[in-house]
Amino acid sequence: MQFFSEYLKTQDSILNELKQLEETVREPISTSLWQYNGNQLNVLVAGLVKMPIIEGVDVFDKDAQTMLSKRSYNSGSAPLSLFDTTSDLNWTLNGESVFLGKLVLYSSSEVILNRVLFGFSLIAITAIIKLSILFWLFVWAFDRYLASPLKELMTQVNEVQMSPNMSKRINLSNIENNEISQLQEHMNTMLSALEMDREQLLEDEQAKRNWLEDAVAKRTEDLQVLNKKLKELATRDSLTGILNRGSFFETAQHLLILSQRQKSPASFLLVDLDNFKRVNDTYGHFVGDKVLIHFTQTIQKSLRKSDLIGRVGGEEFAIFLPDTGNDDAFQLAEKLRKIISHSVLEVDGKVVAYTVSLGVESSEPKDHLIDELFKRADLKLYGAKDKGRDRVEK
Repeated sequence: MQFFSEYLKTQDSILNELKQLEETVREPISTSLWQYNGNQLNVLVAGLVKMPIIEGVDVFDKDAQTMLSKRSYNSGSAPLSLFDTTSDLNWTLNGESVFLGKLVLYSSSEVILNRVLFGFSLIAITAIIKLSILFWLFVWAFDRYLASPLKELMTQVNEVQMSPNMSKRINLSNIENNEISQLQEHMNTMLSALEMDREQLLEDEQAKRNWLEDAVAKRTEDLQVLNKKLKELATRDSLTGILNRGSFFETAQHLLILSQRQKSPASFLLVDLDNFKRVNDTYGHFVGDKVLIHFTQTIQKSLRKSDLIGRVGGEEFAIFLPDTGNDDAFQLAEKLRKIISHSVLEVDGKVVAYTVSLGVESSEPKDHLIDELFKRADLKLYGAKDKGRDRVEK
């Protein structure tokens, strides 16, 4: 609001200046028009345009036709807004006034803004000087009455903290009767209370230490049991109890490297339950879970202790067979397929039969990653599904 008010005041002031200029140059311009002195008229108008508050000058003849028009700016950089004053140009002849034309002086919002901003700059500089003086007065008062006493207080607090003498107290110099002195009294009272409680704390410390040692020993034992359970949960599939995908591939990778070092064969079986979605859709997910458990428990009976089995997908399982060539792995896969195809599962009076498809792949000397065996076995598995399911592809 103050800026807008200053803007309007400045605009009125500039308008008054324009009117005064018109009164000053009106007679010389009228003389030039009467005498048809174009050079003098151009000089007068050029001089007006160079004045700080003038953005343009127009001179019109008695028929309102433009005789002369000058601007202090280019056509591409015109001010945002212009305002003007207009006066008549007359010549007195034999006591009568002869109308010669009109004089129009233009100013702009940029001239107003420059003056207003200059005034506000002076106000800002004055405010900065005043604020600087107030700031340094505040800094002096802050240091005198707060910073220095607090600094001394913190120094003595550190001395009390580091001192083995519990009877040491805080004693500030040149302290005023204010909040700092009250803080000193409260801290000394607190130190006295601490000294009184120290002996009681020392008496209780040994008893608590003994109790804590017993509690830590018991808690350590509990944590060991819990960590063992957590490790088991982190590596096992929660439904079937066999290895989950991450643990299976990590362990199988180690076994593959060991087989390559020992130059012994190793095989990889990828097993997928056929049409398992149909089982879920027909009997429900509860029965589907029972089928997965039944499958896991059934094939584990035909595996060696050294064989590794894991659940790597929803109904997809992987088996790593150390010291097993391709033919032996294929025979085992056929055995597992037949066992599953001839087995049935009864849940809540419902008899569920299902089959599996298997892909068999054996390691080669160039294989160093278990993922390579997995990808090749996956292709074999999809080949078995494409050929009708319930079959083994090697």
